[in-house]
Amino acid sequence: MSNTVVDIWGPASPQARSSFPPAPEAHDEWPLEGGTAWVYYSPLNRRQLTRPVILSDGFSGGSTNLDQLWHGLEENGNFRFVSELHATGRDVIILGYHDRTASITANAETAIECIRRAVDERVGREKLVVGGFSMGGLITRYALARMDHDPSLPDHETATYLSYDTPHLGAWFPVSLQAFTHYATDKWGDTPTLGPVLRQLSGLLNSPAAKEMARWHIGKVDAEPGQAPERLAFLRKLEEFGGWPRNVRKIGVANGVKTGIGNGAKAGATAVRGDGETLQDTWLKIQAQGEQIVARLQKAADEATVVRTSGLPDIDGAPGGLFTMQSPAGDTGSFGLAALLMSLLGNEVDPDVITTSCFIPSISAVASGDINDPKALYHPITEGDSALDAFHCAGRNEGHTTMTEELGAWIVNEITAE
Repeated sequence: MSNTVVDIWGPASPQARSSFPPAPEAHDEWPLEGGTAWVYYSPLNRRQLTRPVILSDGFSGGSTNLDQLWHGLEENGNFRFVSELHATGRDVIILGYHDRTASITANAETAIECIRRAVDERVGREKLVVGGFSMGGLITRYALARMDHDPSLPDHETATYLSYDTPHLGAWFPVSLQAFTHYATDKWGDTPTLGPVLRQLSGLLNSPAAKEMARWHIGKVDAEPGQAPERLAFLRKLEEFGGWPRNVRKIGVANGVKTGIGNGAKAGATAVRGDGETLQDTWLKIQAQGEQIVARLQKAADEATVVRTSGLPDIDGAPGGLFTMQSPAGDTGSFGLAALLMSLLGNEVDPDVITTSCFIPSISAVASGDINDPKALYHPITEGDSALDAFHCAGRNEGHTTMTEELGAWIVNEITAE
């Protein structure tokens, strides 16, 4: 599997990769309020910023790791995205944040500062390309839309907006996984070894960014799944600014298919089950429609906690970008992360774990339908369905923000065709 650009669980995962080969030294580095921009000029432009492409980092724990981002963009084993942009004379500006779990609107201020700097330093009149990966696409979408509507801000002078597997209509964190993470944190969050990991993961799921992205969120194990107040507030703000940037060509790609064919995770199936030293008959299920018990959680010698959902779609198996976490130890996925935590808590895990599931449904990545609608999730996507002016879906359901030649080359071609 190719390396992903954005690592969902980030340093919070027990299997997080500790280091990456160093990225080449940037030709210029812009300290920003809330982040940093690294500028890599095209070899064709003689160290001048003439045709800027701003690429924003997305959701994960902690601050942006340039080495990791570069690894996903350039050393992914499939498509050298920065090099291909450079070959067309585009200068690449990689935009990172001090806190990738901060609210989308807060990091959008950093994106606005980066856009203003690019416009100021640009030589000539070539308009910008601005976008990002995962949540980075939402950050830049909001930033451009705000610049359109706020008279105190300058023209963003952007011709093309791009998004790469961005949750335009929401992301899916399995409710059963959220519940297990919060439950484990409540029970073992104070232990010296695994406690810090559990608190980080629970904090990540309860961060401002996660609450704004997640279509269904629970802040604690017994909460009712729904859109968090933070998400509703963000959507209202975005709508105030028109929802999308004006007079800009909007393009995007999905790491899921457009055919409506899911990833094979069977609704209602047991994804992971653990039993042993600290857990008794604890299991998480693949999300199904209707009334469902999605998780049974039981600390040894305690009463069992049952987690129920009602009216949710069978979204774990939907077409879309999958949970991935690249590391030397392997891909933990979504339910694979729960399996790993169960093992680290001293339990035996049934071997037939369904490790991963949908994270960004295809219809969310290309803004073509309501992910709360089971029929829309599995319906083929046609050109007229999308709020984007042009989009491309992957030939298979693959890891979220996996950089492939199929998707990367499509974006490069769309940018150069302008």
